[in-house]
Amino acid sequence: MVNSWQTIIEQTLQGHRLQDEEALELLTRGDLPALGQAADTIRQRKHPQPYTTFIVDRNINYTNVCKSQCKFCAFYRLASAADAYVLDTAELHQKIADTIAAGGTQIMLQGGLHPELRLDYFENMLRGIKAKFAITIHSFSPAEIVHLAGQAGITIRETLSRLRAAGLDSLPGGGAEILDDTVRQRVSPLKISVKQWLAVMETAQQLGMGTTATMVIGMQETYRQRINHFRVIRELQDRTGGFRAFIMWTFQPGNTELGGTKASAWDYLRTLAVARLYLDNIPHLQGSWVTQGQSIGQLTLAFGADDLGSIMLEENVVRAAGTAYQMSVDKMVALIRATGKIPAQRNTEYEILKTF
Repeated sequence: MVNSWQTIIEQTLQGHRLQDEEALELLTRGDLPALGQAADTIRQRKHPQPYTTFIVDRNINYTNVCKSQCKFCAFYRLASAADAYVLDTAELHQKIADTIAAGGTQIMLQGGLHPELRLDYFENMLRGIKAKFAITIHSFSPAEIVHLAGQAGITIRETLSRLRAAGLDSLPGGGAEILDDTVRQRVSPLKISVKQWLAVMETAQQLGMGTTATMVIGMQETYRQRINHFRVIRELQDRTGGFRAFIMWTFQPGNTELGGTKASAWDYLRTLAVARLYLDNIPHLQGSWVTQGQSIGQLTLAFGADDLGSIMLEENVVRAAGTAYQMSVDKMVALIRATGKIPAQRNTEYEILKTF
C-alpha cells in the first residue's frame, strides 16, 4: 500500500528517493501548495544562493519542411507547400549577428526533418557560423540526429562526432514530448521512439556534450505516462550525469491536427513540482513563461524552478499554434525581482555571466 501524499512528501524531504507509485499519489492526490513548498525546499537545497537565471538566445528554425507530420505541430510544412522554406546563409548569419548585438550567447538551430538536407549541409553550416561568430551552438534535436544518421548510413555516434567537430556544442532535448511509446504512436507515429531518443542523448553525453531533457504535457497522456517519462530521464542521468536541466511546457493545441484543450496552469505547476521531487539527480529545473505567460512563469519559481529559460529573441513553433508572449531582458529582470529573487544572466552551461 502506498503511503499518503503527506508522508511521501515528508520522506522525500528526508532523503528518500521518490518511486513511481509515490509520484503517482502526489500527482493524483497531493495538495498543490504543499507540493510547491516541498519542491521549493529541494530547489533551495540545490541552489542556496538567491539567483534565478535566464539566457539570452535565439531559436532559429532553419527550415519548416518536415516529413514527420506530427499531429501536435502547427509549424511544419510539406516540401511542396507554398510557404515551405530553407533559410539562406546570409539570412542565417544576419539573425546570429542580431543575436550577439542583443547580448545573446547562444543559438538554437532547429528545423524539420527535411528530406533533401544532408549531413554535409549541416557540417558546412556549423563551420561557417564558428568561423564568423563567437557563439554557443546548442542545436538539433535527437529526431534530427537520427534522421541525418539514417540519410548518411552511419551510426549516431559518427553523426554526432562529425557535427561536434564542425562546431556543435551541445544538444537540446527537443522531440521528447512524452517519452512513452504508446503516446508517441498516437501523436507522432513517424517520429523516433523512446529508445532512439535516449540513445542519441546517451551518445552525446558520452562524447562530452552537455544536453537538456524536455517534456510536453497535455497531449491526453495519463499521469502514469508522465511518470514513465520522468523515470527514463532519471535512469539515464544516473548512468551519465549529462543532463544539465529539465524543461517542461504545455502542448498548445491551436492550428494542430491533434487539437484538444490546453492543460491548466494548475496541472502544469503540479507536474513541475513533482518533477523537481522525482528528478533528484538533475541540477536545474526551468519554468515556462513561453507557454504559460509571465504570471505563471513567476509562480514556477515557487514550485521548484530555478531558471526561466530564454527571453527568446525569436520563437516560431509555439507561435504557429497561436500562443505568443513577448519578453525582453528588462521584463525578465523585473519579473524575477518581483518574486524576491536576484535576476542573473547565464550561459548554456548555467554559469552566471552577470547579475542585475
